[in-house]
Amino acid sequence: MKAFVDNFLYRYFSVKTLPYWVILALDSCIVIFSGLITRYIAAGGNGFVNNFWQFATGLIVTVCLFFIGFKIFHTYSHILRYSSFSDLFKVASATLVGSTLTYLCSLFINPNNNISIILPGLRESAILFALTTMFMWVVRVVVKSMFDSMRRDINIQRTFIYGVKSVGVGLAKNIKNQYPQRYSLAGFISPDGELVGQYLVGAKVYNDDDSLINHLINKRAKVVMVSSLQTEHFRTRQDLINSLIDHNIKIMMIPEEIAWDGKTDFHTEQLREVDIEDLLPRDKIEVDMEAIGNQLRDKVILITGAAGSIGSEIVRQVAKFNPKKMILIDHAETPMHDIRLMMASQFAYISSESIVASITNQELMEEIFKAGRPDYVFHAAAYKHVPMMEDNPSIAVQNNVYGTRVIADLAVKYRTKKFVMISTDKAVNPTNVMGCSKRICEIYCQSLNKAIVEGQVEGITQFVTTRFGNVLGSNGSVIPIFKEQIKKGGPITVTHPEIIRFFMLIPEACRLVLEAGTMGQGGEIYVFDMGKPVKIVDLAKRMIKLSGAQNIEIKFSGLREGEKLYEEVLSDKEQTKPTRNPKIMIAKVREYDYELAVKNEDRLREASYTFDDMAIVRIMKEIVPEYKSQHSKYEVLDK
Repeated sequence: MKAFVDNFLYRYFSVKTLPYWVILALDSCIVIFSGLITRYIAAGGNGFVNNFWQFATGLIVTVCLFFIGFKIFHTYSHILRYSSFSDLFKVASATLVGSTLTYLCSLFINPNNNISIILPGLRESAILFALTTMFMWVVRVVVKSMFDSMRRDINIQRTFIYGVKSVGVGLAKNIKNQYPQRYSLAGFISPDGELVGQYLVGAKVYNDDDSLINHLINKRAKVVMVSSLQTEHFRTRQDLINSLIDHNIKIMMIPEEIAWDGKTDFHTEQLREVDIEDLLPRDKIEVDMEAIGNQLRDKVILITGAAGSIGSEIVRQVAKFNPKKMILIDHAETPMHDIRLMMASQFAYISSESIVASITNQELMEEIFKAGRPDYVFHAAAYKHVPMMEDNPSIAVQNNVYGTRVIADLAVKYRTKKFVMISTDKAVNPTNVMGCSKRICEIYCQSLNKAIVEGQVEGITQFVTTRFGNVLGSNGSVIPIFKEQIKKGGPITVTHPEIIRFFMLIPEACRLVLEAGTMGQGGEIYVFDMGKPVKIVDLAKRMIKLSGAQNIEIKFSGLREGEKLYEEVLSDKEQTKPTRNPKIMIAKVREYDYELAVKNEDRLREASYTFDDMAIVRIMKEIVPEYKSQHSKYEVLDK
């Protein structure tokens, strides 16, 4: 009994419930006041005075009946300053219930109107409903307006919302209800001209045209918030983005992973100021995730380079398809430990091994293949930094070329169904050691696939190669370097004013890798549509403007050894044919004899242990005749 009493007192009389009682008391006073007015209207001045105490007694019963409506619709549990249309509808519903119950009760206890407790009749109940609803609405609107006016300060930023559909409207409603208030709604921007000139949530809708920036300036806009439904379209509006940046108008986005429906709770933290990655022009990439899942589900998957930028994302995406087991290999101990922790926390239900090892350790790799018998191999392990490999061609050969051969041969030996190699656009007409090493890997995998098809080598493995350019956020990419340079006050170093690069998000690239890998039948080199190329100097300028930093200088340091002004996806001699995914094409390339590929690799590997850079690169140029060095000490070999 004591526990019941304590629970009752805590539930209804604690400090936590005080606001509920205040609202309930206020609404009760409104019911009493409305009831007195109703009685005065119905009975007249004399009748009201003569029957005042009877009316007052009846109002006690009326308030109790209204309590039922308040309880049903919980009108007292909503904070008045956050009142919305749905709250006003609940208020009306509650007062309708209360008025109806009052009238029904009057019919039950006072059919002949001959007792002292006088309850209102039908006409009076209707008046009571109208007055009570109106006064309760007015109180809520007044409280909300007073609160909004009190919380305004000079730091509140005038905001436009890019998008007029449910997400944009939901975003507008939620930022208006934020406390403390950081943004005030100044208008909407319609990307497709819909609802232009009309008003939503009290703000005008403007068209996304050439005059938009003038409207934003006139309205003293400080922020443009982009609806998650309009993110892809907004990226295509590069002129608008440049104008916003030039006029110091911040761009904020809702992360694309948050599926907005306009109803869910909104928090300021869900909005973030854009990074340069958000604003680079790129088309949305769609892949057949169901087809990928059907192939990878309940399979043993081996991933090399699992701790790298690409490899770690492949790990995350493959894990979502519930493979039977994942074997993860990388030579970097600390990043590999991070991958192990990630698998334990996010994918504990998947059996996985995290192995610290070099892919050049043939004996260990064989033990791994023998024990694991992988169905699929995703080969992402490689040394990739151009300047580093230019100085260390022997290591490029031993790791990239020989390491790939080790994994490929073991995949055939242990009857792996499919081998997917991650290559690079630098393998096309290579100008550096790294790119050439990857081209030699492509040649070996293709020739091995051809040898299997022709019966020269016994096996069932299908070899698929994927090529793509730079990925945003990868280790050593220009964007994190530029960010660090801006943080230090500059200068930003760009190698050449005309250098251009293709960019793609790591998750997008990995999804294309998975789809290409699952659709491939063996022997294909898949190339990805990387979208529009970006001038690196323009990228640097935009990052400076986005940062708000002043007096950041851009210096040109000259092309690095082996660096191209632009990257290619296909060589001039190559053609492509389409696939079911418009972002993935198949390159038609020269075929190579397997025995010749083996002989060339053996010769190259032997040379790598001499550590004679010139001798190693000379053999690489013999294997890949289109390899012409640029800005490198190896240019003498091309003469």
